[in-house]
Amino acid sequence: MSHSIFQVPYPINEPILDYAPGSPEKDAVLKTYTKLYNSFLEVPMRIGNEEVLTGNTSSMNPPHDHKHSLGVYHKAEEQHIKKAIKAALEAKSAWTKMPWESRASIFLKAAELVAGPFRAKINAATMLAQSKTIHQAEIDAACEYIDFLRFNVSFMQEIYENQPENGPGIWNRLSYRPLEGFVYAVSPFNFTAIAGNLCASAAMMGNTVVWKPSDHQIYSAQVLMEIFREAGLPDGVINMVFGDPEMITNTVLESPDFAGIHYTGSTEVFRNIWKKIGSNIGKYKSYPRIVGETGGKDFILAHPSAKPKEVATGIIRGAFEFQGQKCSAASRVYLPESLADEIISIVQADLKSIKMGSPENFENFVTALIHKGAFDRLVNAIEQVRKDTDAEIIAGGNYDDRVGYFVEPTVVRTTNPNYFTMTRELFGPLVTLYVFPDSAWSDTLQLVDQTSEYALTGAVYSQDRYALEEAMNALENAAGNFYINDKPTGAVVGQQPFGGARGSGTNDKAGSAANLMRWVSPRLIKETFVPANDYRYPFLG
Repeated sequence: MSHSIFQVPYPINEPILDYAPGSPEKDAVLKTYTKLYNSFLEVPMRIGNEEVLTGNTSSMNPPHDHKHSLGVYHKAEEQHIKKAIKAALEAKSAWTKMPWESRASIFLKAAELVAGPFRAKINAATMLAQSKTIHQAEIDAACEYIDFLRFNVSFMQEIYENQPENGPGIWNRLSYRPLEGFVYAVSPFNFTAIAGNLCASAAMMGNTVVWKPSDHQIYSAQVLMEIFREAGLPDGVINMVFGDPEMITNTVLESPDFAGIHYTGSTEVFRNIWKKIGSNIGKYKSYPRIVGETGGKDFILAHPSAKPKEVATGIIRGAFEFQGQKCSAASRVYLPESLADEIISIVQADLKSIKMGSPENFENFVTALIHKGAFDRLVNAIEQVRKDTDAEIIAGGNYDDRVGYFVEPTVVRTTNPNYFTMTRELFGPLVTLYVFPDSAWSDTLQLVDQTSEYALTGAVYSQDRYALEEAMNALENAAGNFYINDKPTGAVVGQQPFGGARGSGTNDKAGSAANLMRWVSPRLIKETFVPANDYRYPFLG
């Protein structure tokens, strides 16, 4: 066969459509939303070349209309997970041998499918399944996922091109092998793009995958699988399974061919998985790669020089977009006394203008929480605040689950910097404010750093460059993504690689070459053109 050195298309971030009144994209997504809402979908698992129906089903319901059924999905038994592992291993040889540029072509095609014919469908599915506004669906399911696919292909080429130096008469080269075995991808409900990327990034580097989406994201996950198949992804490369997460994980971790996990979800679950991997370490053919992005208790800190309107906007957007169901969402805020009243007044006024309801109505900024458990967690927190003497609700606090799991954007003010809403991840539309004396800026930096076990995102607002420098130094380990004069959410692939440390994960930076490096095992090849033929070195003379 002929050989060439290929260059993949240069990646550019996908433009965000605005869905303005009368725009063709608004009409298209609403028509698709209505069509999907009025259809009943049966979602099979995808194992190898089979669509697997087990008869053991659960219903899929929109969080904002939880009495309505969108359809059902079929759940696995242990035998199906073993079958998925077998399918992944059987597909490995051909997939690994496929030229990298052909693998790249599949995922580049997937990006074009999302950007074009599947855009309305993947956005509408995300609006229905995860109760995202059209803007949140667009920046997630469409734009971020397109960016993951395009940029990761470029990062893949960048990795392959990274080669060692050579000596006289020697050619050194690195081959980047996929991991030996299969990769287990576990994805969360809150980002369609993350769900697609956790499995696709490992597969792109030549691995085969067993993928378990969240039970509450299966409706849009099946659209991702449809796109993979339309793009030409071979059978068995990504196997999609549903069901009891503990059973699935335990079955996967018992396999000696388990080579790594790509995980996004709760900190507690990730730590338990890590323990199980450690307990099983003697069973595996190699040391598994453990890559995880977990929880956050993300902060906004305002310096006395900050502009109140900017801080208030950062609080509203950072805390309440997608109902605060982002691991990067702002949930604890530190305000200086000199600005606190003005910032709070702006926040309260802005919240009065926010509408809440179904994402089908584009006037709504806030929709529903993902499920009853999330609703109950936030309601319990709100009611606890009402009982306590060291905190008060200064905005919001209402809730209603008769139609959907709706909780108003809620602002709590506390006099206790270690109050439970300042330390515990609630994953919902509740943010807590703590006011500090202007003179206590340096002490507050230490407080911010020491309050939480997490270290995912954080934002500092200030017009004083010395204060910003002090904050960046004092909070060096408090956030893997640190924002200056901006909200702590909305990382863009290729621009802000995402991930945190401490209790927030392994900080392998999704949206960068660093993450893809976790899914390869480099092999150094040294070739000597004229080998030595005498063992004696000159010093022996």
